[in-house]
Amino acid sequence: MRQLQAYAPTVLGILRIVAALLFIEHGAAKLLNFPVSEMHPPAFSLPWIAGVLEIVGGTLVLIGLWTRPAAFILSGLMAAAYWMAHAPQSFFPVNNGGDAAILFCFVFLYLVFAGPGAFALDNKRA
Repeated sequence: MRQLQAYAPTVLGILRIVAALLFIEHGAAKLLNFPVSEMHPPAFSLPWIAGVLEIVGGTLVLIGLWTRPAAFILSGLMAAAYWMAHAPQSFFPVNNGGDAAILFCFVFLYLVFAGPGAFALDNKRA
């Protein structure tokens, strides 16, 4: 098991990058209609603000710049999204479409405590 521990920073960096790319996609679908989406929130509405945070915060997490504060904000965003948009529809995440929100919330919360891992600009700043 100690052999695997040597790869922990690399795998953490990969987790951060993949999660950020998927997260940016949600914001791009809302604001840029790419990939094509049925969501077209009006400017300055809560979903529009979420889209901005998804793109900007997701980009910061992607490049590993100010990872901990960005991940903290994004974790809170996903907790709020779950309780405001998904939980009222059903108690069960499989029925309310909130699975992704829960996973993003906890992946970003983990990054707050674990840091960015490998391939991050934060590592150059330290």
